[in-house]
Amino acid sequence: MAVREFEVDSALAGTRLDKLLVALIPGLGRRKASRLFEEQRVRVGGRRASKGAVARQGDRISVDLPDEIGHGVVPEPDAPLVVSLETDRIVVVEKPAGQPTAPIRDGETGTLANALVGHYPEMADVGHGAREPGLLHRLDTGTSGLVLAARDAAAFGSLAEGLKTGALVKEYLAICEAEGLASSGTIEIALAHHPKDKKKMYACVHPRDVARYAPREASTSFRVVRVEGRWALVEAGARAALRHQIRAHMAAIGHPLANDALYGGPLIAGLARHALHASRIVWKGDSAVPAFDVRSVLPGELSRLLITPAG
Repeated sequence: MAVREFEVDSALAGTRLDKLLVALIPGLGRRKASRLFEEQRVRVGGRRASKGAVARQGDRISVDLPDEIGHGVVPEPDAPLVVSLETDRIVVVEKPAGQPTAPIRDGETGTLANALVGHYPEMADVGHGAREPGLLHRLDTGTSGLVLAARDAAAFGSLAEGLKTGALVKEYLAICEAEGLASSGTIEIALAHHPKDKKKMYACVHPRDVARYAPREASTSFRVVRVEGRWALVEAGARAALRHQIRAHMAAIGHPLANDALYGGPLIAGLARHALHASRIVWKGDSAVPAFDVRSVLPGELSRLLITPAG
């Protein structure tokens, strides 16, 4: 049994207590939150609370957590972490290709999340779940680039809402074959988990696929930055990108990313990752988190692809 305590600030005031606990305690979830209230494990100012009560600024909330709730990732304070921006509310870091963003099993190490909690212990209590401390989004293991994480619950809540509304913008750089590719466009193809391959997403181009697989709507915009021989450097954006969205969308229009074997991309000898890099994160700013604009250059192994003749 562990007791967790919180003080409600102005950003969290007015939120129902059950929703508040889900936001503040990684790995809790709505059902477990309801059970905490049913078992009278939640107190406000020392008094038992109901889940429908609304939090007020200055309230002190204490929660008796069962041992199975709230376990986070293993902190790795000595793990390397490349920080592009650090404030008292957020950090933007560079994830190298080949490193998972977050663990999928208890006790797993070597992920970006392990390094984040090791360097910023306060993130352990922030985020969507115990294995995603502070993380506003993920990158595929083979994708490099910028990842945004929040250092407190108020910043996380504000930025998470910004992802939904478009106030938080993420941009990517990708490389694909140039021949036949339009100079710019928008790909609006719903995506579902692949019916036969759990590693992939499935672009539901035909109406029967939409009816069969109940996909989620997805929109990716792109423009060609430059063309070098066989290859096009493409800037792509997606408001709240689904899993593999840019990779699956580019493949769906006949231009899978270079070395993206999963989606049929052309293979490049000596390249150990697919050609996708998270290159920019822009936040317009609000009362919780000031505005920022962070950019990341294309990694050397990808930029060299644009100047080395394909052989």
